[in-house]
Amino acid sequence: MAALPPMRSIQAFEAVARCGGVSAAAEDLGVSPGAISQQIRNVEAALDVRLLERRGRSLALTAWGRIYYEHVRNAFEQLRAAQDALHRERSKPGITLSAPPSLAIRWLRPLLQQWQATHPGAAVLLVGAEDEASLAEERIDFRITYGDDVRRYARHAELFVDSVVPVCAPSLLENRAIRTAADILDGPLIDIEWDVRHQPPPSWNDWAHAVGQPPRPSAGALRFSLSSAAIDAAIHGGGFALGQSSMIAEEVANGRLIIPIDHRLAMPEAYFLAWEQASLDRPFCRKFRTFLATAARRQTAA
Repeated sequence: MAALPPMRSIQAFEAVARCGGVSAAAEDLGVSPGAISQQIRNVEAALDVRLLERRGRSLALTAWGRIYYEHVRNAFEQLRAAQDALHRERSKPGITLSAPPSLAIRWLRPLLQQWQATHPGAAVLLVGAEDEASLAEERIDFRITYGDDVRRYARHAELFVDSVVPVCAPSLLENRAIRTAADILDGPLIDIEWDVRHQPPPSWNDWAHAVGQPPRPSAGALRFSLSSAAIDAAIHGGGFALGQSSMIAEEVANGRLIIPIDHRLAMPEAYFLAWEQASLDRPFCRKFRTFLATAARRQTAA
């Protein structure tokens, strides 16, 4: 294929044809009329054809010029549309955040209410998803992930290492005295089974070992694959659950859950925040990243 004329020359020709003259094209592109005339000579020389001809005191497209301009105009319209689309995307105030479902429901929901109260123009779409996200392809700005899954992402920072602690509904203790850890372990226990790709959170057997008790058989215990479902079961009196500190704080604060014995075990891995670098050029995204990092520091302190 023949080499294309210089892009500046094509741009000058498009502007002359669109604006109707050299002076108007020069004003449109912010250059001198002489520079426009030179670029027109360059494009005609590169194509070896006359594109413009003088008719009286004005310029007009030749037959070849009309053919060339029809295609050049379409190309420049597409370029302008691409620029407009990019500008709209960069200026979009909304933020998309992906997170594991239980963390999204229990930790992020109240946080996002705080964010919205102080940033009403920066709505956040919260996507609860177990599967890891392809940030750029799925147009996701941020992803909160757990453990080794963070290796999928080029840019990330640790948020916090969570812990688990026994929780139950106050109603469960109305006719049940809890004096020792054994009293909890002999009660109805709620288990959580995580995806096999993760190191699991501490189990009831781990907790029993930590408090100097023998393990208890778990036959008949309620089992859930989602931490949020296990916490809901505990709220409704289904038994004792090992709730993650990040997910039970609101329920403990409002009295729907209590911690009968405050002996906590650390989770084996940390939560991380990953982000798409291009998103940081958009309004509010840098502030939102700082907001989440600050919330994670508070969680660590708590």
